[in-house]
Amino acid sequence: MIGYGKAHREITQLKAQDSFLVFDRRKDHFDFPLHYHPEYELVLVSNAKGINQFIGDSMDEIGNLNMILIGPNLPHGWTNGNFEGGEIHEVMVQFHENLFNEDLLSKTIMKPIKDMLARSVYGISFSEKIINEIKPRMIRVSKLDGMDYFLELISILHDLAISRNQRLISSSVGYRGNFENSEKIKQVYDYVQENYSKKISLKDVSDLVNMSSVSFNRFIKKRTGKTLVDYVNEVRIGYATRFLIEKDLSISEIAFLCGFNNIANFNRIFKRNKGRTPTQYRQELSGIRRVL
Repeated sequence: MIGYGKAHREITQLKAQDSFLVFDRRKDHFDFPLHYHPEYELVLVSNAKGINQFIGDSMDEIGNLNMILIGPNLPHGWTNGNFEGGEIHEVMVQFHENLFNEDLLSKTIMKPIKDMLARSVYGISFSEKIINEIKPRMIRVSKLDGMDYFLELISILHDLAISRNQRLISSSVGYRGNFENSEKIKQVYDYVQENYSKKISLKDVSDLVNMSSVSFNRFIKKRTGKTLVDYVNEVRIGYATRFLIEKDLSISEIAFLCGFNNIANFNRIFKRNKGRTPTQYRQELSGIRRVL
């Protein structure tokens, strides 16, 4: 497996109240550092021949049409590789690890999806035949709303699940240690989610979990690979990316809304996390849709 020291734990824009999150974007490059997260991710990429794709312990050079399902905490990333240029079209769907609970997955009608989700811990690639069938539906789904949106995504997952010639990509599975796998981490997670727009001090969070500041620093670094400051900033940037798309606010207004009191500091941290400026990010991700 690709080492976790090389992969960063990404905090996605998918919030607890969301069912699915869909990105539909066009770009002239496809370069994402190695990362992992507990959410499932379904990715369709067109016109990206030559791009290097890293999934678990596997590296492949993809063709013009590629669709994969990535299970929870499986490291993945892309580099431009031998890509010769042109407009890449990406449609990406993310959904929570617990979107389908065990009671629902135990129903006979859900068995194909249940089995596919179980296999996705290795990453799954799909045949060109099913990709061509699913592609127009994936493109259309970002333009749907409400229950139509939800049901169409369920239908897409079902049709992928029963398709032939699926291939497991990696020989090793995703990281088994869930990011929120202890009561203390859950307390920290909930606190930061509720207070990201305010000042968050190391003492406040340490006191919350009844630890000294020194012990807490070691604890959060071990569990997340980040300092508290870096973790809080990543949460804030996660909210900022959503607000850049969903709210008709200026970049400085969004910066202050997300707890950054200095616009220059916001721009610097945003670019370090996302590899592009807030303005560039807003332009790139204009196709986002979400379900509450």
